[in-house]
Amino acid sequence: MKLITILVPAYNEEKVLDMLYERISNVAYELPGYNIEILFINDGSSDHTLNTIKSLREFDRRISYVDLSRNYGKETAMAAGFDYAKGDAVIIMDADLQHPPELIPEMIKYWELGYEDVYAKRIKREGENWLKKFTSKKYYQFLQKTTRIHILPDAGDFRLLDRRCVDALKLLRESQRYTKGMYSWIGFNKKEIEYEAAPRAGGDTKWSYSNLIELALEGITSFTTFPLRLSSIMGFIISILSFIYLLVIIFQTLLFGTNVSGYPSLMVVILFLGGIQLISLGIIGEYLGRIFNETKNRPLYFVEEYNNQKELKQYEKRLS
Repeated sequence: MKLITILVPAYNEEKVLDMLYERISNVAYELPGYNIEILFINDGSSDHTLNTIKSLREFDRRISYVDLSRNYGKETAMAAGFDYAKGDAVIIMDADLQHPPELIPEMIKYWELGYEDVYAKRIKREGENWLKKFTSKKYYQFLQKTTRIHILPDAGDFRLLDRRCVDALKLLRESQRYTKGMYSWIGFNKKEIEYEAAPRAGGDTKWSYSNLIELALEGITSFTTFPLRLSSIMGFIISILSFIYLLVIIFQTLLFGTNVSGYPSLMVVILFLGGIQLISLGIIGEYLGRIFNETKNRPLYFVEEYNNQKELKQYEKRLS
């Protein structure tokens, strides 16, 4: 029988894991023709998430877990999941039950029809304010217009990936990760299904606005150089306008003897140009900082424990 891995990154999710396991188990019962692996990635949780996962594993050996040595973030946790997933297909979902496990049979149905990336698109978001929805919509619109890669709006990590897609993603070892863009970048045969995102089943969201802004910057700098091009265009336009303004001042002074304003106009021009220069330097700095991080060539993560087996020493031996 084919093996399906359900990959669940978890960070401080002890309040929802029992409910999540119960719903996944009910879905797995409806799939007798498949073997199921439930792979939890404990992303350095500070609560009892790991102990809860271990307790569930004692009860159900279909459960596997990877305990990362610290909190690396969801993007890196998913990369670890791709490395350890054994399935012929991998289904990624959040632990907070905003992604309904009941959609899994439909994903598998389309996978069996030949689709290699069956992604779930949100048609409704419960529990999110209008500002978050508005900024998300505008961000994806901006990203679509500035990159050649078709980034799918309202399609997150909730999806089924064929083993070919997983193996392709495993080759992408960049430390500054934007996995939503990687799904589109690798290509393969995709299929969209729709769902309504439910509110969190428990606990608090781990995505603050600062985290979302950081993720958005990862997406922009990973898949488009438009900000760099924009700074060049702005510099060119300002140079042309400055030259035209210079000609106007010379023309007025020579022909009409007009007095040229001194300090106020000079300060306005200096402050304006200084602001443009700082913005341009900031954009360049964002790209340069990411290049700096990539050139370190550090491992994406370290594993503290895999199914009760210590693995940190194995990593240290590989590096020595």
